[in-house]
Amino acid sequence: MCQHQPQCPSPYASDRVSAHVVVAHPEQGWSLLCNGVVLFEDLGLLLPDGSAMR
Repeated sequence: MCQHQPQCPSPYASDRVSAHVVVAHPEQGWSLLCNGVVLFEDLGLLLPDGSAMR
């Protein structure tokens, strides 16, 4: 999915939130990262497989 060099971390890596933002909706409180992670402003995460993390 990631076209950056070096590639962004996997959505399952511990540094997954360091991936590039591809869509930002600060007015709604979330951003989509290029590794498929949805990052919420309260620091919650939604992974590509649908699992949620805090």
